[in-house]
Amino acid sequence: MTVVLAVVCADGVVIGSDSQITESDRGLSFPAQKLHAMGECAAWGGSGARGVLNDLKPILEQSAAAILESPDIGDEIQERVLPVMRKHYANYIEDVPGEGDGGGVSAYLLAAGVSQGQRWIVEINPNGLIGRYEDVGFHAIGSGAPMAQQAGALLSHFRMTERPVEYGVVAVVRVLEALSLTSPSVGGPLSVARIREEGAHHLSAEEVDEARRHAERWEQLEKDALDHLFD
Repeated sequence: MTVVLAVVCADGVVIGSDSQITESDRGLSFPAQKLHAMGECAAWGGSGARGVLNDLKPILEQSAAAILESPDIGDEIQERVLPVMRKHYANYIEDVPGEGDGGGVSAYLLAAGVSQGQRWIVEINPNGLIGRYEDVGFHAIGSGAPMAQQAGALLSHFRMTERPVEYGVVAVVRVLEALSLTSPSVGGPLSVARIREEGAHHLSAEEVDEARRHAERWEQLEKDALDHLFD
């Protein structure tokens, strides 16, 4: 199971992912980096066919400046993603003698960043369609996305869009940790990037651990509040 999610905050965006890759047709599960830099002020993650996502990585790295300077970032990302998808779709052999379901070649991409004074979240789905989610303030892709969206809805009253990115980091880590408890195929290490207009910062393992401790303190404060709800 894969999950990549992004949150809009008052002064930027936060994007995070797990690192567990599952190839169910082969019975394999292994860690891999799912979150990647896109220039100085953006990052992206993907879900689905690894061949598609691996081909996209150098393309998005090399064209990051053009993407971030574009008046329509969604269109600019789509322009680079569609040829890669079409190539893989055109060359996909669906029926392989003696083999089961290979999982297909569909892939989702989720990118988030801050450029030209705007915070943005863009999804490109397997059909090549563009989704924009900065007005929603939260989005997730991957097989773990439904549970992530539910967790995001349950945390919506904390108004992350009105808080600095430090709060968004803790919210993202809390959601990813909750998913790792409910689904064994979501696993660490977690990858998280907080992004402001001046640049993106990809958290170290120690910084993720610190965010995890803040999330635990947040949970304890909620428990303490509930203990006194009927006082």
